Amino acid sequence: MRKIVVVPDSFKGTLSSIDFCRVAKKALDGEVIAVPVADGGEGTVDCFLEMGWNPVSATVTGPLFESVEAVYAVRGDTAVLESATACGLDLSGGLVMKATTYGVGELIEHAVEVSGCKSIILGLGGSGTNDGGCGALCALGAKFYDSLGNSFVPVGGTLGLIADIDASELPDIDLTLMCDVSTTFLDAAVIFAPQKGADETEVLELTAGLMHLASFMPGIENVPGGGAAGGLGAGLHFFLKGKIVSGIDAILDAVDFENLISDADFVITGEGKLDESSVSGKVVSGVARRAAALNVPCIAVCGAAEIDGTALNLSAVHVISTKSKTLEELKKTIKDDLYAKLKEL
Repeated sequence: MRKIVVVPDSFKGTLSSIDFCRVAKKALDGEVIAVPVADGGEGTVDCFLEMGWNPVSATVTGPLFESVEAVYAVRGDTAVLESATACGLDLSGGLVMKATTYGVGELIEHAVEVSGCKSIILGLGGSGTNDGGCGALCALGAKFYDSLGNSFVPVGGTLGLIADIDASELPDIDLTLMCDVSTTFLDAAVIFAPQKGADETEVLELTAGLMHLASFMPGIENVPGGGAAGGLGAGLHFFLKGKIVSGIDAILDAVDFENLISDADFVITGEGKLDESSVSGKVVSGVARRAAALNVPCIAVCGAAEIDGTALNLSAVHVISTKSKTLEELKKTIKDDLYAKLKEL
């Protein structure tokens, strides 16, 4: 019986990675192992739950210091968390100046202390915060002091009040940060704060606050991805030594991809449109590169293709349908079209 490993990206606007995997399990003959992909934002935990990881619930502090219920995924001693479940844009009410990542730190602590996890994978997408990770660090034991020596939990609008930081009580955690943006720390507010509710004046204030916080974190300004989740990436990278990696690499590492495909007949990946941007993209290129290293054939199934896949080390490229359809028509037929194409493989 043939073994097929399926690792697709989403088809933007028409098909999620999870739905692609579900169709593949129905259409393909043989042992089908599906690995749905997320970029660290909303839906990251769902992808791991789809793969059979166990859900764990925790009550943590929300972005406006209210209680919220968050769910993360656990397998063995590894946990996958989403920062958005504790400080997401949908929870912050556009109040980015007052929003905290405190609940993210509580979520990490819960995974370590309650679930007994030794390795934490944290998705950084979809936050409604811009506190540089100070809230999360406070929840994990860091102390932030103002000029009068009073300890406080900094938020985006009060970063400039930080006079001293005591990080001596922070735990030693094996932390991986899933991030598919290269935004640096000092650009976090300029690029993302407006969509979180900040006006022009507040963007300037938030940027000034991040610049002040950066003075306590030498060299942090140039770390790619440090600006993810309003600087949460930088804070956890600097103080907890968290490793910032792309979403696809974090997922492939978490499922032990090389071992998974070592005896596979072939790998299937895919995305909505295969073009020149795919070469420097994340999912298709990442999957194909790692499959090629083990000489395992990798096939791409796409909605459209402008390149033949040679530059991506793809064994073949299959286009689902060449018929011109509107977006609304595609939404209705994409699963059936995908099923029909996969049946041909």
